Amino acid sequence: MTRKKPWNRVDLPVYSCSTKSADNNNMHIITYASQISMQPKRFICGIYYNTQTLLNIEADGEFVLQLLSEGQYRLVDLLGKKSGKNIDKISRLQKRDELILWNDFFVLKNCLAVMQMKVIKSFDAGDHKAFLCEMISYKNLNDGNPLTLNTLRKHKLIRI
Repeated sequence: MTRKKPWNRVDLPVYSCSTKSADNNNMHIITYASQISMQPKRFICGIYYNTQTLLNIEADGEFVLQLLSEGQYRLVDLLGKKSGKNIDKISRLQKRDELILWNDFFVLKNCLAVMQMKVIKSFDAGDHKAFLCEMISYKNLNDGNPLTLNTLRKHKLIRI
């Protein structure tokens, strides 16, 4: 019998949030994202407290949820383990020629798909702030397999 806790047994997709505010663009890893309604298309997205991503979403009210591709696991160190308050992630990604503009947001050109979200409501969710969002546009960018938690486990980027 498995020793994993029930919530760690499901292989969830890994996303990145692309956010912007008047003076800061940022990206962040997010695994707490789930579709909650088909019509209208709505998602619940959990964002860690005390992050630049949270500040940007609260300032702008919109963000892009990017479905990462399996080969993008190396981005987790930059996008998930470093703070946008301390480093300019967008500049680093631009130097590596990883970005394109879509709907006035920087997005990862090798991700599978992008979905622009508009915040409807937010609420405290423990160590995250939860946002109920409506998807206002989307685009499929590339074919391939999504990055998942099992891929991150395989590469020892997470331990759960």
